[in-house]
Amino acid sequence: MLTSEESKMDLPIRIILVDDHSMFRSGLSALFQEQPDMQLIGQAGDGETAVKLTTELKPDLLLLDVALPHMSGMEVLRVLADSHAEVKSILLTAAIDRQQMIEAIQLGARGVVMKGASVDLLFKAIRAVMAGEYWIDRGRVTDLAHALYNTMREQSPSPAKNGFGMTPRERQIVAAVLSGYTNRDIAEKLSISDQTVKNHLTAIYDKVGVSSRLELALCATKYRLDEQLL
Repeated sequence: MLTSEESKMDLPIRIILVDDHSMFRSGLSALFQEQPDMQLIGQAGDGETAVKLTTELKPDLLLLDVALPHMSGMEVLRVLADSHAEVKSILLTAAIDRQQMIEAIQLGARGVVMKGASVDLLFKAIRAVMAGEYWIDRGRVTDLAHALYNTMREQSPSPAKNGFGMTPRERQIVAAVLSGYTNRDIAEKLSISDQTVKNHLTAIYDKVGVSSRLELALCATKYRLDEQLL
């Protein structure tokens, strides 16, 4: 007999799309219909409607533009965070600066995808976020980590001289995380299983003292672990 969690995993990802360009929403809506594991349950053209629909429909995922009329994407994230809404969010935007990315992550966003990216990349980001990962466009993870480091004020303990005692394989995985690879990408790149990647990440998190991929990227940049990677 399936548990409630297992049953939920068989259901399509319920998504609300928020963008003020109706043509863009229509085009993406048609593409979602071709994805059996995704269901677009609502659309909004402004921030206020986005909050209303999210509250009423309780989607699994919110695809959210930053520049919206009446209430910006950041304000939407802030309102939803204050109301403890159980929804994962991905910013799908044409332009975003590092400070906005930092603010979005702090407000609970799980990913950032640029509108210039391929639709296949968007679908991959959605699946990764729903699997519990963070998604930042490849090549921007390290950039974001640098920005986060520059905002830090507290002091952290000094790392071990040997790079926290990571094995060569663990260093390869850290390098892949910094490059924006998902667990599945890493598994394919290193010819290992998804579960093995998860096991390595758990060990890495324990050694470095972090709890997420984003924190790992920040720590790797702060302690120059990228210079120690193989």
